[in-house]
Amino acid sequence: MDTTLITGIGSLVTNDPAHGTGPLGLLTDAAVVLEGDRIAWVGPAGRAPAADTVYDADGRAALPGFVDSHAHLVFAGDRTAEFNARMSGRPYSAGGIRTTVAATRAASDADLDAGVARLVREALRQGTTTVECKSGYGLTVEDEARALRIAARHTPETTYLGAHVVAPEYADDPAAYVDLVTGPMLDACAPYARWVDVFCERGAFDGDQARAVLTAGVRRGLVPRVHANQLGHGPGVQLAVELGAASADHCTHLDDADVAALAASDTVATLLPGAEFSTRARYPDARRLLDAGATVALSTDCNPGSSFTSSMPFCIAVAVREMGMSPDEAVYAATAGGARALRRTDVGGLTPGARADLVLLDAPSHIHLAYRPGVPLVSAVWRGGVLQG
Repeated sequence: MDTTLITGIGSLVTNDPAHGTGPLGLLTDAAVVLEGDRIAWVGPAGRAPAADTVYDADGRAALPGFVDSHAHLVFAGDRTAEFNARMSGRPYSAGGIRTTVAATRAASDADLDAGVARLVREALRQGTTTVECKSGYGLTVEDEARALRIAARHTPETTYLGAHVVAPEYADDPAAYVDLVTGPMLDACAPYARWVDVFCERGAFDGDQARAVLTAGVRRGLVPRVHANQLGHGPGVQLAVELGAASADHCTHLDDADVAALAASDTVATLLPGAEFSTRARYPDARRLLDAGATVALSTDCNPGSSFTSSMPFCIAVAVREMGMSPDEAVYAATAGGARALRRTDVGGLTPGARADLVLLDAPSHIHLAYRPGVPLVSAVWRGGVLQG
């Protein structure tokens, strides 16, 4: 099997303290050997074994590929007019999702597939090598199932989100829509999904409805995750912890009990600063969660309404500036934290046996991701051991 030696790495983030200093397992003057689609060796450049191909990093920083564990990529149209109005003073509400639902239902499979492919490529250029993708813009049995079929062509991390909002046809009978989501829609979607999600929020689904959706998904073998406590305080975080969800996502409005529950659980608090940036809402308090001992992930929440960004570097910079995170903590959350949120042990770190997903920065340190916001610092990306063009 062919091997590649990436040497001359000025600063290497391994995310394993056994391989370097601090929680990031930092190594200086380092090298990495890729063998096939895996990491074969990491260590000081002067001790690197021979390889078939040598790539000189010339002092640049290297880190694991970003793991974006929360994204909504299967959609049609955009909501430029809504964004423009909101920036002129109108607050965000969940009802805007229905605009995208109408456009997505009207789109062809080919157009939806091309849209997902474009966003995945866009994210890859910015260092994202693992991405989760939700349904949720079809809200019919057929449209939700096709969204997941399309998503599965691009990632194994597919999430059934039929419970995004109540479909417009059921506006006067939300209980009947919950029955659809937990019955025929789930039957059609479960074969294409790994996860089940619900928007537990005012304007979407209350605690009892969310519990029904998640428990139905669990019975079909799906693992829960929850859109929780974004627009206000609610039951979402506590429900996520109770049901052993992989993540509670947003976590903007938390009380002490919510923070304590997350810290005492395996449920990852996934924070999505792009949503607050794009809606002028209050940012989640990452410092509070980290100090309590909760595991934190950063993700883009890429979607056409409330966070139309695919850039994990942007989210890192915002998290450092606005959410009380250090640059080290934000980089860890965008890599190893995202892997924890997807319950993956093969991504999010650069240690022997891990997937060979590596990002090279045009900078001497990972700190530049926050230090130089908005600058396209990603200079090379390996995904599965393959240097991307």
